[in-house]
Amino acid sequence: MNRPFRRLVLAILFPLTLTLTLSASAETVAETARAWGLIGAWSLDCSVAPDRGEGAVLAYEIASDDRVVHRRDFGDASDASEVVTAKVSGDGMLNLRVFFPKLKQTREYGFAMQPDGTMRAMYNRNQNGEYTIRNGKFTANGNPTPSQHKCN
Repeated sequence: MNRPFRRLVLAILFPLTLTLTLSASAETVAETARAWGLIGAWSLDCSVAPDRGEGAVLAYEIASDDRVVHRRDFGDASDASEVVTAKVSGDGMLNLRVFFPKLKQTREYGFAMQPDGTMRAMYNRNQNGEYTIRNGKFTANGNPTPSQHKCN
């Protein structure tokens, strides 16, 4: 084979091989959430019960069909939504897309795991790209997002 033809073959085959490799190693939403450490209940203060109206518990559970369900318990209100995608970016942030049927919207948000095992919301935006949290701060007041603790 002459040199230009070999380069052409490599230029065609390399991206195809890379695409097939990446597709084969892709994890499910449940596998990604489990490996990152998301599965379980999270709260700002695990000692405060949401049924007293003093706190909230956000839980991520794997359903029997290997879907991830996001449950929010505010005491007087609760809901369940499906985690549509879960991907970990190069910096270790867990990026989720969650469909909220009651709100009729999909939201995207990212969590950073802290060295002490807590997690913080780093961004939260709707499908129109409107942020409520950006760069780890609430857009309404500029305050940093609090750490969420994993509850037992």
